[in-house]
Amino acid sequence: MTVVLFIAGALGSLAASVVLVTRLERLGKRLAAPEAVLGLATALAADSPEISAALAAITHGQRDLGVGVVLGSNVFNLAMLLGLSAVIAGRIALHRKVVIFEGLVALWVAVMAVAAVARIIPPGPSLALTLVVFVPYLVLSALPPARRLRLPLPAPWRAWLASAVDEQELELLAAIDPPRGRWTDAVTSLAALAVVVAASTAMERSAATLGVRWGVSAIVVGGVVLAAVTSLPNAVAAVYLASRGRASATLSEALNSNALNAIVGLMIPAVVLHVSRGSASELVAAGWYAALTVLTLALAYAARGLGRRSGALIIAAYVVFVVVLVLL
Repeated sequence: MTVVLFIAGALGSLAASVVLVTRLERLGKRLAAPEAVLGLATALAADSPEISAALAAITHGQRDLGVGVVLGSNVFNLAMLLGLSAVIAGRIALHRKVVIFEGLVALWVAVMAVAAVARIIPPGPSLALTLVVFVPYLVLSALPPARRLRLPLPAPWRAWLASAVDEQELELLAAIDPPRGRWTDAVTSLAALAVVVAASTAMERSAATLGVRWGVSAIVVGGVVLAAVTSLPNAVAAVYLASRGRASATLSEALNSNALNAIVGLMIPAVVLHVSRGSASELVAAGWYAALTVLTLALAYAARGLGRRSGALIIAAYVVFVVVLVLL
């Protein structure tokens, strides 16, 4: 029955998250939301299963499992959303401006996540430092093109930032083109969110029970099993985008998904629940997430994209990550 509950929770959570994503896209279209903002809302909706599972685990005292879901999902996202997409598509070409613009924010969030888990910086200040960078990124992405050119910055900076955001939005516009939503989509979104939370909690509870019964550590249950299951919809969407040549949209989905996971699923709970320094396994997972972020961005910048070799290298790094977690 526990296995059945886990499967039902996983299927219910993933199906409801797909409904949530599509309805939020329609609502964003109705509200004329900028493409970048719509992409962020979509990423948050797609992340709802892993965030819900992580929060359920942390509130039940299963910290290794909860933190493992968030950090494991982020490592999985880099390997599957970017690495696997590059392997299947052959190559995903990226403008260096987009890599820098998206990558610096993603790298800052990853570093702050490591600082929070290792307690190098207390949870409150680490969250504040993260938002100091992430919020301006959101604001800049939401601004109309004409407003970006009037930012109180030196002219070369304004032009560079405007160009980087424009490159990103061109692909998001083609990748996310939903029909105009209605008020019923708002009701459906709330219902889908409730199903995601309930199903993800059931999935997390059953996975924790099975892990204890079968002698599997909490970090492996969270960082490998739950992380992979909850991130599958994102991986499928990324491969689809990459196969259509939407490289910037693929990069944006992966990095924004990771940033939202870290902020909503890790840092905010750490502040609210006053958590202590992470365990050794959590520190390994956090360090791997940050290191793989650096590797992925370095490869993408150096080659103006990711090819099959670099994609395979990223996937290999994920395989090593899984082995290390199992052996801890």
